[in-house]
Parts: sequence; structure tokens; C-alpha cells
Amino acid sequence: MKLLDINKLTVKFPTRFGEFKALDNVSLDVNAGEIHGLVGESGAGKSTVGAAVIGLLQSPGYVAGGKIHFMGENLCELDADAYHRLRGSRISMIFQDPQTSLNPLLTISAQLVETIRQHSDLSHSEALEQAIGLLKETGLHNVEQRIDDYPHQFSGGMRQRVVIALALCTDPELIIADEPTTALDVSVQKQILELIRTLCTTRNIGIILITHDIGVINEITDRVTVLRNGRVIESGPTAKVLGHPEDEYTHALMMAVPRLDKRLDRFKNIVAEDNFDESDNQWQVEGASAALASDWLLAERKVDQSVAASAHVSRSPILEVNDLDVTFYSGQPRWFGKRAGFKALSDINLEVRTGEVLGIVGESGSGKSTLAKAIVGLVDPSAGSMLFRGKALPEGSKRDRHHAVRRQIQMVFQDPFSSLNNRLTVERIIAEPIRFYGLSGDKKEIRKLVASVLDLVEMPQRAMLKYPHQFSGGQRQRIAVARALVARPEFLICDEPTSALDVSIQAQMLNLLKDLQQAFGLSILFISHNLAVIRQMADRVVVLKEGRLIETAETEAFFNSPTDEYSQMLLRETPSLSLVKV
Repeated sequence: MKLLDINKLTVKFPTRFGEFKALDNVSLDVNAGEIHGLVGESGAGKSTVGAAVIGLLQSPGYVAGGKIHFMGENLCELDADAYHRLRGSRISMIFQDPQTSLNPLLTISAQLVETIRQHSDLSHSEALEQAIGLLKETGLHNVEQRIDDYPHQFSGGMRQRVVIALALCTDPELIIADEPTTALDVSVQKQILELIRTLCTTRNIGIILITHDIGVINEITDRVTVLRNGRVIESGPTAKVLGHPEDEYTHALMMAVPRLDKRLDRFKNIVAEDNFDESDNQWQVEGASAALASDWLLAERKVDQSVAASAHVSRSPILEVNDLDVTFYSGQPRWFGKRAGFKALSDINLEVRTGEVLGIVGESGSGKSTLAKAIVGLVDPSAGSMLFRGKALPEGSKRDRHHAVRRQIQMVFQDPFSSLNNRLTVERIIAEPIRFYGLSGDKKEIRKLVASVLDLVEMPQRAMLKYPHQFSGGQRQRIAVARALVARPEFLICDEPTSALDVSIQAQMLNLLKDLQQAFGLSILFISHNLAVIRQMADRVVVLKEGRLIETAETEAFFNSPTDEYSQMLLRETPSLSLVKV
């Protein structure tokens, strides 16, 4: 008998415009000792499947049809009390963000002991002993000394291990893992995936692994189901679905995945992200066009296309970083002695050449974002110097609003949901740099430029009338890129610009950034912990570890034969795409 059997499941959410069908006749099953992957883009219905199984559908969502059989029992017929007894004791869930799934006001021991005692008759001391054993099973060290710590005192990987221990403490038969490694570094992700695989085998647990990461699916799942718009597109053994997909959409997803083993000139854009109304695409500002945006952005300089397209032409440096240190101090200044400080960057020496993409890689805490903030002026260095176009780059606190470098260096941030002001229309957001830097004072010209730049980043011009919350993550990131471009920068810093995006949307963004870089001869500092993305984008690679520069190399040389042991470890622990043959 199958552990879980979902048959023609339909889930609907009533809205004022009618009922939205989140799942449409979804069928899949999970066996004991098996990891079944659910893959698809945002909105595909992956998390809705997990929520329906564990009985946590957000109101007013409801199961409109189909059956969910767990060990032969139809979960759709259970009342609230019966579902409450089942949830946690026999079916558990591992959520995406461990920081929000743990209570910050309670110690780890209090949370584990409370959960264990709620589902058993154990005493406090017996429950504490079991909690310690579970934490050791998940690979945490010094458990006896750390069990009374609070969640904020643990790293992201350690918190995820605690969440896994919470899911295991009732000895469940089925675990639903919803994006359990999305926020983790490659090395920690590898450890968590190995832990999930081991627990599945040793405890004979069935696991539903929800993710949009094809590498994770490739790494540990036995079978996989591909979802799109609430429907099952394809399902079967992982090797068959990834290696020989039958459906065009599955094939599209495989083609959109950045490869670690080879560099692609371009990703095949076969999955459409934008579903705008016909009226959106037809609405135009008179005279606005992508060609106008290109002419305006290039008005200050000429771009040698042969140089912009080549990674091997010798170029002069646009940015030089020499012996850079950044220290963050805590507490108040002391009369005697030095304040305690944490050195985020130490003795960093690098250069970014004109018209190249320099990739920065490393784990969390390696100093990638701190380096970007020091360059853009959001953090002041404690030692060292930076040169831009051969001239000293002043500290951020000493760059007045009229300093030329403020406009010449622009940044695209990681999270498109927090980097845009939701109270402003897209028109005002993009127009702000034009007004701030005095590039134009004519209202009609500014409006035309905003519409033209939106056209350039493949957004409909009518998007300028809307607010950021009305767009998807990929669309917001395009708006963020448009905002950076209108300042006419020479140097662009991209800090994890695709980490929050689905695989197909990520491919579209990478294509867009490649096109813009070549068209305008931009120099780009591209920060990512995704080595596959770095291989596709960067001309050279810089590796950071704990604030120090470990290795610098040409991209192909780095990926074919990295010299440092740490670099080799990063490549070794990155999930492979060995099963993907397309």
C-alpha cells in the first residue's frame, strides 16, 4: 500500500472575481523510504499540494475535489480535531525559512520538549533526553552546551537542523519539506540534503521535497512531478524526467537551468513570464522606444562592440581595490583601549576591467555584499584605497550628491520586493535618478525616457502607471535594472540579482543582463553564491572566504582547474545536473 496517494486533487480559492483554481486534478503518490520531488515555478501549486496534505490551506482556500489517502485513510474526510492529532504526530513539515518557523522568544530545548510532550506521555527529563538525541542525529555539535541557546544564536544551517529535529521528534511517517535549502550556502545545502537522504533511508520515511532548484531534484529525489499552473505536466523516475523529458514545458525548464559543466552563450527563452493584458502591450507614450533609450544611454560614450563582446581583450581597469579593510565596531567608543570590532574584509586586492563581468563567489559571511557596499559608498572602509578611472574613490560619507561617481556606479539589489518603494509608481521610481542627477528637467522628456527604458528591459510601457506590488519578482527586478540604467552608469553592481527568482525567470534575467552589458559596454561586479550562474555570466572569478581573497582566475580556468582547496570544495559541493541530458 502506498504511504500517500493523491488522486485528482482540486483546490480553489474564492475571490471577488470568482474562484481561482490553485490545483486542478493533481495526482501523485509517495512510498515509504522515498523522496518525491515537486518542481515548478512560483504559482505552480507546489506549496499548495503540501498545505493540502497537512491540512494548512490558507483561508478561504478549500479542497473542491479529489482525495488524499494517507495509509488508506482519506484525509479530506477528517474533522479539525482529527487533523490536529494527525498533524505533527504522523505528518510533519519542514518550512523554507528556519528563522521564521522557530519562536525567537523560546530556547531550542523549550521548543523541542514542548513538541515532544504534546504528542507523548514522556516526562520533561525524558523529553529533553530525546531532544538531545534528535539534535545529535541531525549532526549538530556540542548539543548539551547549545540546547538552551536561542534561535538567533545559531547559523542558518544550524537552525535548519533544529527545524528538521522538530519535524522528527514525533517520529512521523511522512515529511513535507518546502524549499528546505533555498536560503543556505552550497556547503550547508549539501549537508542538509545528505541529512534528508539519510533520514529517509534509516527511518523509512516518505518525503515530499518541494523546490524550484533542478540541481536539488537531481541530487536526492527518487521520483519527480513537474507542476505548472496547478496541473501535473509530467511525473516519473527522476532520471527519466530530467534526462528524457516528454513534455515541452519540462524540456524548457531543463534548458533554462544554468550549467556548471559548460558555458552557454544564451539561455533558450521558451517559458514566458509576462502575461500582460493586450491593453498593456498596446499602450504607448508617443515617441518612446527601446531605440530611444539606447541612444540616450550611449549619448555620453561610444562602445566598441568587439571589445564589449570579448572576454579576452586586454582592457584597462575601471576599478582598482587596494589593501581594502572593512571593520564593523560594536558598542560605544572607550576612553582607554579599542572598541571590539569584527573585520568583515581584510587586505582585499582586485581590479575590474573596462567592459568585463567580474564574478564574486563565497559563502554567507565571506564579505561579498560588504565589498559591494564599500564600492558603492554604503559602507566606509577602515583601511586601504579604491580607484575609479584612475582617481581616488572617496568614502561614501564624503561623496556629496553632485559627485560624479555616485551616478557612474549603480547597484541592483538581491531582493526586488524590498528594493523598490511600494508607495511610488514605477514612473516615479525610474524617473527619480534622472531628476536627482540633473540629467533632464523636462517632464515630457522624462516621461518618454521612463517609457523607453521600460521597453528596453522588455516591460510594457504601461507598467509605469502601476505600483511595484502589482508585479512578479522577475518583473520587479527588471524595474530595478531600469532604475539603475537611467543614471547612465559605467559600472553596475549586481548583488545576487537572480537568487530570489525561479529558474526560467532567472534565465530571462541573465539573458537581459548579458544583452545590456554588451550593448552598453557596462563593467559589472556580479555577486552570487550560485557557481553555475557565475560560469554563465563572468569573464573572471574572485573567491572570498571569511573576508579574505582566496583565488582570482579566468572563468574557464577556474571551473576546469581551481587551485585553492576551498574553491575545489565549493565546486564539489554544488548540486550537479548529471541526469539532465537536454
